[in-house]
Amino acid sequence: MDVKAFILDMERIAPPELAEDFDAGRIGLVVEGAPEFETVCCALDATPAVVREAIRQKAGMLVVHHTPLWAPVTSLTGPLASLMREVLSARMNVWVMHTNYDHAEEGVNDALAELLSLKDTVPLTLGLVGTCTIPLAEISRRLGCPLRIWGALSSLDRLAVIGGSGFDPAFLAEAKERGADAVLSAELKHSVMRSSLLPCIEATHYGLEAPAMKRLAARRGWYYIDDTPQLRTIP
Repeated sequence: MDVKAFILDMERIAPPELAEDFDAGRIGLVVEGAPEFETVCCALDATPAVVREAIRQKAGMLVVHHTPLWAPVTSLTGPLASLMREVLSARMNVWVMHTNYDHAEEGVNDALAELLSLKDTVPLTLGLVGTCTIPLAEISRRLGCPLRIWGALSSLDRLAVIGGSGFDPAFLAEAKERGADAVLSAELKHSVMRSSLLPCIEATHYGLEAPAMKRLAARRGWYYIDDTPQLRTIP
């Protein structure tokens, strides 16, 4: 495939104009490799393990949700230098679809709604609210991660889901206005939890966002690389 044709295809799936302002310069083709390729690999993060597996698969393109280049690069040293050395040596392109994929139709939150069998969904500024038809234990099983429940959860008829770090007071208030009984997201701050208008169901960032990348890979015929963070819970 020609990289230019690939870019046009990806920008139809997740238009760059949908991205949040802080993603400027952090989405799209963040590493330029060979102009033509055959194999595409996909993952949530461009970790060393993911990059090594993509190289093993002879991928010419690695599609990820989180850029490996969050901060402006003024020097290449340490782990970043090691990672980039492998990527560049393999002439592998790296494509990032972050908040533009969060907001896109059939993106991160629609994938969550599908995975969790939510019905009658309505959009939020970020995320969505839908009728929940499965219990918390099944939500945990489908996400592949433990859940922490903050607040008194008496009903789970309408569930708001926000992929990634979505526990923002404004998002929580909007979810309540839209009739949500609780909000499912990740990385809850203590101060936000204390002032939340709704019970908060805390999953892992990976558990909430990996499903969208897995679904995208399956639909496009790409090779998905699962690199779940190590997590151990102690009662």
